[in-house]
Amino acid sequence: DVFLESTWTLSKESEKESEPVHKQRQVLSCKAMSAAPRKTCSVGVTLNTNTKSPKVVVYSYKKYDSMYLVPLLEEVMGKDQVKYITVALSKDTAPLAAGCDAVCLFVNDKCDAATTAELAGMGVRLVLNRCAGFNNVDLEAAEEHNISVRRVPSYSPHAVAEMAVALLLAVVRKIHRAYSRVREHNFSIAGLEGFNIHGKTIGIIGTGNIGTIMAGIMKGFGPSHLLAYDTFPSDAARAMGVEYVSLQDLCKRSDIISLHLPLFPETYHIINETTLCLMKPNVVIINTSRGALVDAVAIKKALKLKRIGGLAMDVYENESSYFFQDCSDQIMDDHTLSQLLTYPNVIITAHQ
Repeated sequence: DVFLESTWTLSKESEKESEPVHKQRQVLSCKAMSAAPRKTCSVGVTLNTNTKSPKVVVYSYKKYDSMYLVPLLEEVMGKDQVKYITVALSKDTAPLAAGCDAVCLFVNDKCDAATTAELAGMGVRLVLNRCAGFNNVDLEAAEEHNISVRRVPSYSPHAVAEMAVALLLAVVRKIHRAYSRVREHNFSIAGLEGFNIHGKTIGIIGTGNIGTIMAGIMKGFGPSHLLAYDTFPSDAARAMGVEYVSLQDLCKRSDIISLHLPLFPETYHIINETTLCLMKPNVVIINTSRGALVDAVAIKKALKLKRIGGLAMDVYENESSYFFQDCSDQIMDDHTLSQLLTYPNVIITAHQ
C-alpha cells in the first residue's frame, strides 16, 4: 500500500515576509511513502493504487503555477505522477481525474456532492485545496465517501490585510481615477477630493488573524473608534483597544467597514439590503475575503441610490466565470458585475 502524507503548510522559506503570497499558497509539504506493514497516515486515508506513488491531478492550472507549485509537486511525487489541466473541477470535468488518487483545487473549483460522488467512484481519496477557504467543497459528502479534505491552514495574513488597506486608500483618495487621467495627459484634479481616515470610525467584521492585523494597521491612522464584530472575540484585538459591538451597531456607527470572514451559511450575504440600510450615508466598504459575503445586487442598488461613498473588492460572489481569465475580448454576461465596474467610486480587483 502507498500512503499520502499530505498537508498544505508553509515551509520555513515561505514564511518570509518577502515571499509573494501566491508562492505561499503553493508551497506544498507532500511526501509519498511506501509502508510494509499497514500504518495510519497523517491524512487517515489509505490510497489503494498499483503505482509506485500516488497520482494527483491539478485543476484550474494557470501559468503562474509553474513558478512554485509544479517544481515542488514534481520533486516530491515524480513528474509522471502529476497531471495539470486548465479547466475547473465540476461534475462534468471530474472524469479527467480518472486514475488519480488526489485532486488539487483552487478557489473556484466546484467540489459539490455530485462531483464528490463522481470522484469517489473513480477512487479519489484526497482533496487538496491550494487556498485557505474550503467553501467550494461539500465536506459532508466528502466524509460520506471517505474522502479526506486538506487546505492551506494560513498564508501571509499581512499580505491580505495590506491589500485591504491599499484598496481602502485607493478608493478614498480616488487614486484609480487620478492614475487614468494622468496617463491620458489630463492633469485636472477636479472631482478627486478624498477624505482623511484619521478621526473616522473603523468597523472590522471578523477578527481572526487577518482581521486582527487589519485592526493593528488601522489603529496607526488614528481613528476615533475602532469597532469589531466577531462571534469569537480576539484577546489580541481587545488588547490594542478594539471595541466589540453587535453587527447592527457596527453598521450604524462605522464610516469604513472591512470584511475579514470565511464564507459559511451564517456569513453568506452578511452585507445585504438590511445591513446596508443601517449604514451611514457615504460609508466605505472593503471586501478582501469571500465574494458571497456581499449581496452584489443589493450593493449595486445602494450605489445607485448614492448611499455608499466607496466600494473596493478583491472578490465577487460570481467571480468563477471571469476571475483568473483574460475576458477583455468578450461581452460580459454578468450585468451586475458590468454595472459595478461603471461606477467611479468602485474598485474591483480579480482576487489578487
